[in-house]
Amino acid sequence: MRRGMIVFAAFALSVALAAPALAGGPPPRDDDGNRVRVEVYVTSQGLTFDSIVGPSLPNKGPFQQLFMTADGLETEFGPGDPGYLGGRWWIDGNGNGVMDDPTGEADSDVYFSCPLLGHGSAS
Repeated sequence: MRRGMIVFAAFALSVALAAPALAGGPPPRDDDGNRVRVEVYVTSQGLTFDSIVGPSLPNKGPFQQLFMTADGLETEFGPGDPGYLGGRWWIDGNGNGVMDDPTGEADSDVYFSCPLLGHGSAS
């Protein structure tokens, strides 16, 4: 799980730096050319879901906030919960609690697709 968090943090930083150029572009890939995979813990369900990181998205429409914690990636709602938006995520890169347009700076907000897969596990 820690490796997934490190990979995702690196992905988020790279997207923040290149967000204007990547909006709607191809999904990120790891060094071996595979789609970037992460795990997301859903606090309302107490379950961890696998996910594949999709492309960055423009700041248009609804997004659900995804938090990077010391234990990994977390969100409040998952599949089946009112409030789950199907994997449209927002990371508050500048910490101001507002969904700002990406600026290309390292602390910019990031918007991307990353659907939660399967039924989740209690691990």
